[in-house]
Amino acid sequence: MPPRIAIPMPHSIDREYAERAIGQYERAIEQAGGEPVRIPLDQPTAPYVCMNEVMKLEVLKILERCDGVLLPGSNADVDPARFGATRSPRAAAADPRRAAADELLLQDAYDLRKPILGICYGLQSLNVYRSGSLIQHIPDFLPEELRARVNHEAGKKVAIAHAVEIENDSRLAEIVNGKGREGHGFSRANKYPGRNGALAPEANKLVVPVNSSHHQSADTIGDGLRISARCPDDGIVEALEGTAPDHFVFAVQWHPERSVNEDEPSRAIFRALVQAAAQGHMQRGG
Repeated sequence: MPPRIAIPMPHSIDREYAERAIGQYERAIEQAGGEPVRIPLDQPTAPYVCMNEVMKLEVLKILERCDGVLLPGSNADVDPARFGATRSPRAAAADPRRAAADELLLQDAYDLRKPILGICYGLQSLNVYRSGSLIQHIPDFLPEELRARVNHEAGKKVAIAHAVEIENDSRLAEIVNGKGREGHGFSRANKYPGRNGALAPEANKLVVPVNSSHHQSADTIGDGLRISARCPDDGIVEALEGTAPDHFVFAVQWHPERSVNEDEPSRAIFRALVQAAAQGHMQRGG
């Protein structure tokens, strides 16, 4: 049986967006050899009411049969009250049901050492769960001279929004570049000729072109997490990973699910999650 990966629906209110978005994550997990398992956010209560106890029990029953967690993107924003900030006028509405589902999934994953992959909103959700904070609107945070260098929200209109530099000593670098393998035909000196990453010797960084659609990012980094990638043009945090050697915890601010058919680094990220889930399943005795 393939390892089962729990994926919460991206949004509890915007059903059209949620159905359209989740298919990309499901296909990426299937291509990597896993079985995606949807975590529903439906419940018979008014909009924006948080998950009730019945729904929590249903989610926990599903999680008993899952080996890993994928936190997808969303067109919601994390409620800034959760990290002690006043809401920016540029912040999108929060989605309490999605937030509650993420918290259940993360608690289960940390308690049982199930692997975690966060994508875009998923990175932000993970960071706040670990007591970190967020930049609520990137242009408002950056100095004026850096604001126009990168459009982090461009991913809906272009295949490649910008590059990210992955720390060479990170576990993410091992995943994206392949342990013991050479990189795949790309460096900062030859910008965006292909979709695969390569080690850029001038910076000792793995440089990968990515698709991104976000206006928020990690600020204070949460407990047990470290930065493993940044945007080289403006320093925005692009990836986090867990510091515990016995727990697979990764999150990227870009959208590898959109490019699994085009590049190896995107496929490698999902394969790593599925492989870690399979190993954990065996260690837990099936």
